[in-house]
Amino acid sequence: MAAVAVGCLLLAGCGGDGYEPAGPFRELPQGQPPEVAPPPEGNSVPAPPAPGSPGSGESDGDPTVVATDLAVPTGLVVLPDGTAVVAERDTGRLLQVFPDRSPARELMTVPGIDTTGDGGLLGLAISPTFTEDGLYYAYVSTATDNRVVRFPVGGAPNPVLTGIPHGELHNGGGLLFGPDGTLYVGTGDAGDPALAADPASLAGKVLAVDVFGEPVGPGPVFTRGHRDVTALCSDGVSPVFAVDTDGDAPDQLEALAAGRDLATTDPVIEIAAADAGLAGCAVTGPYVFLGALDGERVHVVELDGTGAPVGEPTPFLQGRYGRLRTVVLGGDGALWITTSNEDGVGTPAEDDDRVLRILPPAGGASSPL
Repeated sequence: MAAVAVGCLLLAGCGGDGYEPAGPFRELPQGQPPEVAPPPEGNSVPAPPAPGSPGSGESDGDPTVVATDLAVPTGLVVLPDGTAVVAERDTGRLLQVFPDRSPARELMTVPGIDTTGDGGLLGLAISPTFTEDGLYYAYVSTATDNRVVRFPVGGAPNPVLTGIPHGELHNGGGLLFGPDGTLYVGTGDAGDPALAADPASLAGKVLAVDVFGEPVGPGPVFTRGHRDVTALCSDGVSPVFAVDTDGDAPDQLEALAAGRDLATTDPVIEIAAADAGLAGCAVTGPYVFLGALDGERVHVVELDGTGAPVGEPTPFLQGRYGRLRTVVLGGDGALWITTSNEDGVGTPAEDDDRVLRILPPAGGASSPL
């Protein structure tokens, strides 16, 4: 109980009814944070393996596997130096992962996380001015709400946006910074679909705020009518895409536009429940890559010039690494992908959970592996 209370204090106000800014953002007093290390061999980032590179699937023989023995890595960001930082959903740990497969380096533990249901430390993003401020943004569940916080490595989390409803399921967690610095926040309906239609609720929405949590536009709600937005993605040219999940119903890839009600708008594509459990999203050019937990693959969706899908999604890494969750595109064109076999649903291998790094299939298509 004491630990929970301390966590709530550090997160500055578990139980608030909503975000009420009280002046300019101020960091809490804190010591000098530890440095985020560059790759051990300097700044030279090794090339990722191409699809179909030989490997046993185990960490000692598979060049695709860059980190092992993690606990449900959910959030992932690629840093300017070519390394990545992953967030574990249930422990709140942040770890730095290296493309040359050096051992992962623990950076800190985010306090005050409530892992009830599908909650925990969910989405992760870095500040648009990360090279100057070193700030991370995280979507976290507390005992009373879901919220967005920000912090430097080793620093106390400061609330950015609070009061997002927290339920046993459908807690959302998608985070994405747009090229103009807008922070898009994907939330879930907390198990109550009526909240997604309620314009006064932050549940079942994609929210648009600035780096301080202030609404961008007349209010924070960018789109509504969502079930559970677990990931958001854009390449800065495409629309913002959301993956929206709903258990036994087909999951959806949605194209967002300000004011759109996704409950009454056709999705870009639906993925049948047996192949879905969508939890990750990355986009480059005409291709969208969707991590699928239940489908145990990455779905590759090709879009035409109007944003409509070209044919059916193509499977990538099907059945090779188990449940695939987060998918992020690095600056060098590599896909960073997390597994989720330790989540209580999957069948973990000895070295699960893992972080993968691999080139996407040429032309966006691949045969099942």
